[in-house]
Amino acid sequence: MGITAMNHFTVLTDDLDATVKFYGMFGLNPGWRPPFTFPGAWLYSGDTAILHVIARGKLDQKDGLLDHMAFSAVDLPGVAERLTAAGHDYELRRLAGGGTWQLFTRDPAGAKVEFDFAENEQAPAGWNG
Repeated sequence: MGITAMNHFTVLTDDLDATVKFYGMFGLNPGWRPPFTFPGAWLYSGDTAILHVIARGKLDQKDGLLDHMAFSAVDLPGVAERLTAAGHDYELRRLAGGGTWQLFTRDPAGAKVEFDFAENEQAPAGWNG
């Protein structure tokens, strides 16, 4: 018996509200969470909790042991626009040969987040790749 699927990611944050709001821009919504003795949130896509957030005091390092988390996504121009409007920088690149779009940003706690878009998605306004 081995691993069969990804269950969830967990990120640490020193600003729970900002982190929940950040992921809310992309359709993840807070939902049921067990009554743990520490603050946090479980963020859902539909009925599935895919991102667990744990609130801690001041974080000493921003990246931890996890390099990044990647989400499949749709509406590249819309995601780029929401990030820009919310004051988040991002890096956009395309896999060699005109393939998958990869958009990288950081959440409010510094975790690196990748959004992968299909190759036929339209580029965001003003992109000069």
